[in-house]
Amino acid sequence: MKGNRNKRGPVDKTVLKDGTLGRLIRMIFSFYPVLLPFTLACILVNAIITAIPSLFQQRIIALIEQNWQSGDWAGVSAQILSLVLTLAVLYALSLIAGTTYNQCMAVITQGSLKKIRTKMFDGMQKLPISYFDHNEHGDIMSYYTNDVDALRQMISQSIPQLLNSGIILVTVFSLMLYYSVWLTILVVGGIVVMTKVVKKVGGSSGRYFVKQQAAVAQTEGFIEEMMNGQKVVKVFNHEDAAKRDFDRINDELFAVSEKANRYANTLMPILGNIGNMLYVVLAFAGGVLLFLKVPNLSLSGMALSISITVPFLNMERQFAGQIGGISQQINAIVMGLAGARRIFALMDQQPEKDEGTVTLVRCQERNGQIEECSERTEQWAWKKVEADGSVTYKRLEGDVVLKDVDFSYDGEHTVLHEVNVYARPGQKVAFVGATGAGKTTITNLINRFYEIQKGTITYDGIDIQDIEKASLRKSLGIILQDTVLFTGTVMENIRYGKLDASDEECMAAAKLAGADSFIRRLPKGYDTMLIANGANLSQGQRQLLSIARAAVADPPVMIMDEATSSIDTHTEAVVQKGMDALMAGRTVFVIAHRLSTVQNSDVIMVLDHGRIIERGSHDELIAARGSYYQLYTGAFELE
Repeated sequence: MKGNRNKRGPVDKTVLKDGTLGRLIRMIFSFYPVLLPFTLACILVNAIITAIPSLFQQRIIALIEQNWQSGDWAGVSAQILSLVLTLAVLYALSLIAGTTYNQCMAVITQGSLKKIRTKMFDGMQKLPISYFDHNEHGDIMSYYTNDVDALRQMISQSIPQLLNSGIILVTVFSLMLYYSVWLTILVVGGIVVMTKVVKKVGGSSGRYFVKQQAAVAQTEGFIEEMMNGQKVVKVFNHEDAAKRDFDRINDELFAVSEKANRYANTLMPILGNIGNMLYVVLAFAGGVLLFLKVPNLSLSGMALSISITVPFLNMERQFAGQIGGISQQINAIVMGLAGARRIFALMDQQPEKDEGTVTLVRCQERNGQIEECSERTEQWAWKKVEADGSVTYKRLEGDVVLKDVDFSYDGEHTVLHEVNVYARPGQKVAFVGATGAGKTTITNLINRFYEIQKGTITYDGIDIQDIEKASLRKSLGIILQDTVLFTGTVMENIRYGKLDASDEECMAAAKLAGADSFIRRLPKGYDTMLIANGANLSQGQRQLLSIARAAVADPPVMIMDEATSSIDTHTEAVVQKGMDALMAGRTVFVIAHRLSTVQNSDVIMVLDHGRIIERGSHDELIAARGSYYQLYTGAFELE
């Protein structure tokens, strides 16, 4: 099992201070520059109206107090009715604003997540292969699932509710100061106590919620790894060990989740009871102030009375409730920002560098001049736009040269040493050697999946660093040992090599690869649906489809990395004719353990620990009686 699942580690509360929230808001605003401000205005209207009913309550009680002795109930009733109708209109407006902002937030949330996922995926397509070598696929998937879901929760619910509660708090607190400074001072004392509780209990809850998010990503990565490796698990009877590993990871998730939710579930009752105690203290203090007739200190200038005390108690209830609501949202916001930080970390990954300016185009020759064309002419040329705007073309010949190449994956341990390869146009060049000798690494360098530390690699005399990567890779057809098939029909998988290929071209490629006969025996022939990486096909059939996919792409240069390793000897004989037709006239690099597949190569290179120790044709190497001779006469398979 891989041991670096925790490499990202838990994200602490610094997510509240590192600018992630500001960056997220700016991004959402860029997505919805008009709708977002409109939604915020609706939240503002809804929150203010929600906070002001105590104003009407105070006025109604004051009217009753003032006219209790006079008995002018007709005039009082009219004023009270006017206040009630005004409040009803405001509530209707609040209902409209609340409904509108919730509908708008649904659009903003889902639209933003769609655009964020698009940005993530588009950026991921530009990342170098080394990124995927160093990061587990399960961890990468958690960006799109766990982290995006935490972000959804924050954008759709937590931030709007936090804004709503914040506006209500400010409005209610202003009303409190307006009516009574003495009673407001008591409320401030309660706020101090609540703040300390939130900081202590809520802070612990937030930390564990973030750890929970990291633990969920770890669990998802483990489950995906087990799903992909089920055959290996079963063949080695590793079920019990897998269960033990999962139990350990699951226990870690349970531990942090239990603590996170225990703190979160404890916070609300504590805050609720502090609010109840504050209510009692305010009621008692208000009664004492009324009894002692203490002069009221307020911005309104009104004397303290029942009409102020009763609405003030209701405002305290509302105020305490909003503090509890805010404390609940803090955890979700911390988790959402932790997810946003990781999402931004993925977006900020440096894309694969490509400074190449030379492109690959189809061409034809007229009057001795190379001309660019769109037709499938089987001829290719390198196109270069000069500094003065003129265009030069150079025919693609397939002349690939590696000269004095050194390479290291990590910058410390060199895996290729002074490698020199000369692949002339139309030649078949084979690499043989033990596992880890550096065979596949050489072809990865030709593709520029990795960059060399020393030496040069030229393609038709052009440094490959000057060639646009898309054009370079378009010129290199690859058949890998590990076949990858995508969910779709057989026809669609073959067409993956050339998206505009016709059905006839795909069928011709399948015939060339020797795949046509078995495809036609499938339940729906070329329209048979493949799922789970072609699990309903044999390994050899999957490899034949991979070869057909390369054939339809019609690349000038082919790289075959153990292309026939999964095909039995009988099938190999059938396929070899198609392979020979596919390789005719092309420069071909072949990597093989099975020496019988490389005997007809023009040049065979024997690698050992990153060095080329022998080179020559099969006959030349046999005559030399060196390492290749010992491998060939000792066994046809290299291990």
